[in-house]
Amino acid sequence: MAIVHKATLTPSKAEIFGAWLADQPWRPGDLSRLIGGYRFDDPAGKVGIECVLLDAGDSVVHLPVTYREAPLEGAEDFRLSTCEHSALGTRYVYDACADPVAVRVLLTAALTGASQEPIDVYDESGFVERRDAVVTAVGSGSRPRNAAPSFDGVTIRSHGAETHVEAGSFAIVVKRLVDGSAADGDESIDVAWPGGSGALVGVRHL
Repeated sequence: MAIVHKATLTPSKAEIFGAWLADQPWRPGDLSRLIGGYRFDDPAGKVGIECVLLDAGDSVVHLPVTYREAPLEGAEDFRLSTCEHSALGTRYVYDACADPVAVRVLLTAALTGASQEPIDVYDESGFVERRDAVVTAVGSGSRPRNAAPSFDGVTIRSHGAETHVEAGSFAIVVKRLVDGSAADGDESIDVAWPGGSGALVGVRHL
């Protein structure tokens, strides 16, 4: 279960993601709206992991991000923003491809066939509602659910409309620009949203 708070984010998600998209040389167009996203939980409960789908003109962009309470050492080039969360305080927003916690979680989901977490919304008085899923995601694999891969860090081999990451003995491909082709890999995370679907994360053993 993913817990989100009824809160204000300054700058807003639209501002953060729009600024990131504007800096990408491959961008198909400017951000027009947030379609939605899917979440997987950090088992330690420390890092928020959200994979966002953005409507950019005639195209859909896939942006996995993490939200941290402190800076991620060595990932300065992959920080999207520092923002203020009205419930949680200062948050550091990163491209999840450079965050080992997120990479491990996405890799585990692909290998084990996990589905995205349901989202429960809280405010200062407690539970408010369960949010209906606009975007769904499920891994294709069938490994045991406790088969989390082990590695020390991640290496980004290429970073563009398709990001290639190495983590231990695995290679991960993250589709940034949804173009009808599947992310290359033996296993994947398959995502569906209003008007489209596709394998947006691919995993293979090196």
